[in-house]
Amino acid sequence: MKWSVFGFLFGGVLLNAVAQLALKAATDDTGALFGSGVNVTRRLLELATVPWMWFALGCYGVSLIVWVIGLSRVPVTQAYPMLSLGYIINVGLAWWLLGEAPNLERVAGILVIIFGVVLVARS
Repeated sequence: MKWSVFGFLFGGVLLNAVAQLALKAATDDTGALFGSGVNVTRRLLELATVPWMWFALGCYGVSLIVWVIGLSRVPVTQAYPMLSLGYIINVGLAWWLLGEAPNLERVAGILVIIFGVVLVARS
């Protein structure tokens, strides 16, 4: 896989991971969507006013465009496993930004993912 193609795919994965963190930030601002005493419709309307929600949607949109560019250059069977890099990025960013420290099992799983992505990228 060429570095330029990997860059497009990685950019799409990175934007997707950032979108996930932005969604978490948005729901932290509004609270849980479901639960006792929660008006779901009102909560969804509140969520629609949170800037993090719109940032997340923007990241998803750009991610889609970048991902399609990458897919146009490599087989989907080579590109799709790259999405698993999102797990690694998300754990790292969640630890750094949200204080969600990974445990030993997550770290072991991340190492397995890295190994698998390297194998797929080299094929």
